[in-house]
Amino acid sequence: MTAPIRLLLADDHPVVRAGLRAVLETEPDLVIVAEAATAEEAVRLAAEQPVDVVLMDLQFGAGMNGSQATAEITARPGAPRVLVVTTYDSDADTLSAIEAGATGYLLKDAPPAELAAAVRDAAAGRTALAPAVADRLLHRMRTPATALSLREVQVLELVARGLANLDVARELHISQATVKSHLVHIYAKLGVDSRTAAVAAATGRGLIRR
Repeated sequence: MTAPIRLLLADDHPVVRAGLRAVLETEPDLVIVAEAATAEEAVRLAAEQPVDVVLMDLQFGAGMNGSQATAEITARPGAPRVLVVTTYDSDADTLSAIEAGATGYLLKDAPPAELAAAVRDAAAGRTALAPAVADRLLHRMRTPATALSLREVQVLELVARGLANLDVARELHISQATVKSHLVHIYAKLGVDSRTAAVAAATGRGLIRR
């Protein structure tokens, strides 16, 4: 028989972890070997435990987030695959997770069969994407001239939080001139002429989190 796929559940909500466990433990080829309540703990356990796939949330409150943990986990030789399982489907979230090395990206409302299939795909090194996420990524590929880059999305997310250009520059470790340049490109791509309009347009299109 084929060895079972060993899983690490990383989510700061015990109820969510219990729900994932309840669904996945019904699958004979899947076994949960560890759980993590913080991103830091997920990084440590992924290095210490014999894990094939990490099911990673994106938000853990204070400290490291899921994308940062994904980057640390996948940077190691022979690292487990990371399947993001989250409630967020904005470009800001999906792009940062994929750039960090996530093999798949699934939403928490996915049916149990879809979740199990995504875990198997991730374990085999195949990409597993929620339909909404896949559609958005395809749209980005088909319309590159109007698609915001990851850095532009990051700038706009900080602007949406009310940060001034200087604060955005400090947060992203770039110059104010670079922030202004990104905003010029963002306005052009979104067809707007102000920070408020850019945030509204990006939110409406699902580019940044509502």
